[in-house]
Amino acid sequence: MYKDLKKKDFTHYTQNGILNMLDRNRRIKDRPERFQDSVEQFDLVVTVEERVYDQVIEYLHSNSTGSCKSVHVVNIDVLDNHDDATIGSFLICELCEALLKEEDLDDSIESVIADFEVKHSKEMLHSIAFY
Repeated sequence: MYKDLKKKDFTHYTQNGILNMLDRNRRIKDRPERFQDSVEQFDLVVTVEERVYDQVIEYLHSNSTGSCKSVHVVNIDVLDNHDDATIGSFLICELCEALLKEEDLDDSIESVIADFEVKHSKEMLHSIAFY
């Protein structure tokens, strides 16, 4: 995608930040990753768009492994641009650090999220699903 946009209109896609964002993404990960392709079972899944949050919940509900392991799915809406993505990454890091400090995630996640929402004036979605 980076090479294609660079060929089409280097100046335009550089000015609007798309090439910089794609270049950064190329350095961070080898290829796009799909949650559905992972065999790993997570304690927490964080999404940055409500549409993706809904898809994760739907996937977990329709593809249960029968292990009954719980997973918390949390959404923090982040606009898809360089500045908001940077701020969003710091917010997600702060949330994860706060959750890591808790002894029992299941008992404390609601209060951690509530405190986080008040501190940052940001509404979040949270749901529990099972593998």
